[in-house]
Amino acid sequence: MKFIHTSDWHLGKMLEGYSRLDEQEKFIEEFVDIVNHEDPDMIVISGDIYDNSNPPARAEGLFYKALREISCNGKRVVLVISGNHDNPDRLEAASPIAHQQGIVLLGTPRSVASTGKCGEANIIDADEGYFEIEIKGEKAVIIAMPYPSEKRLNEIISDKLSEEERQKDYSEKIGDIFLKLSEKFREDTINLVASHLFVLGGESSDSERPIQLGGSLTVDANKLPQKAQYIALGHLHKPQKVKGTDGRIRYSGAPIQYSKSERNNANCAYIVEVSKGKEAEIREVYFKNYKPIEVWKCHGVEEAINMCKENSDRDVWAYIEIYTDRVILQEEIKEMKSYKDDIVQILPKIQGEDEEEVYENLTEKSMEEVFKEFYKYERKVEPDKDLLELFLSIVNEHEEEVMENETYTSEN
Repeated sequence: MKFIHTSDWHLGKMLEGYSRLDEQEKFIEEFVDIVNHEDPDMIVISGDIYDNSNPPARAEGLFYKALREISCNGKRVVLVISGNHDNPDRLEAASPIAHQQGIVLLGTPRSVASTGKCGEANIIDADEGYFEIEIKGEKAVIIAMPYPSEKRLNEIISDKLSEEERQKDYSEKIGDIFLKLSEKFREDTINLVASHLFVLGGESSDSERPIQLGGSLTVDANKLPQKAQYIALGHLHKPQKVKGTDGRIRYSGAPIQYSKSERNNANCAYIVEVSKGKEAEIREVYFKNYKPIEVWKCHGVEEAINMCKENSDRDVWAYIEIYTDRVILQEEIKEMKSYKDDIVQILPKIQGEDEEEVYENLTEKSMEEVFKEFYKYERKVEPDKDLLELFLSIVNEHEEEVMENETYTSEN
């Protein structure tokens, strides 16, 4: 059996307020081409399809377009499990229609796949957390555990426990579930796992919203099914093998660099070929970097402006760090942005700056002056006109509410 492992598409995700949907559309096009070229029996998507529980319409459209094209009218099985960013009910809503096209959508650890014909395949048996499927004469038992939060598991871990005890208790609970489900594995079947969770030792990045509180919702690697021939994980955005284990336990990572900390990631999916009783053969297929994230380190405002001029035609996201001895003026920021549209952040690095108290003599200053000084102290740039007006309008509304309350109190 041949399948492709991918995850963490995060359709609808933003970069500091900038949409990534154009890049995600290019990814979907490339992924469909890869699937058609490789022609696998199955595609496994290990969670975080969307970036939040209420994705924009265009993001949902991209997902359904991808499903329609990679399933090839039921010729290929597509297994999709939810991640911590997904709404399980929303993901499963299309199950009755999707099932006819060979698409299995599972929202929670307690979800049960429908038995019977699934596209051109056949689901022989299914219950909470697993199903057995026959694809082109080969049988596979798949343990499927979508993001296992306490709520989705209907399990409560006492908040009276210490962080260390919570971590151990949660890991033990997940391990017990996996151990019980592993009893479904057989010697005459291909044995696989798909899950969305944080295994201890995994390398995370800035763009991953915490899947755990402290460290409580992490799982020890030795709690994963030991008899599985391949474990397809989702959540971490860097493609990686789980540390301290063999190569059969992997995060496929995100297809796009979603934060500055991910700009050196080589994004990929895994092509896995496996037969019953044999080790899986695994290789990577890499995606294009549709719009790179870059950090420009500039010595002085003039160099930063020239950098923007020189790169005005390049399609990249730019974080600009400017080493300077003064505050950067709004006019200078506007000039940079006039040359380069996709500046994500301008971060001044003030050299030789002494920490100063900016709150002295507040009673002698207007709210506008205080805000300007505070903003310049924190951001090292002047606030623009729109931001200043927004702040002052909020302050005025608050002052009016206070006055109304005081009037009401005095009258009563």
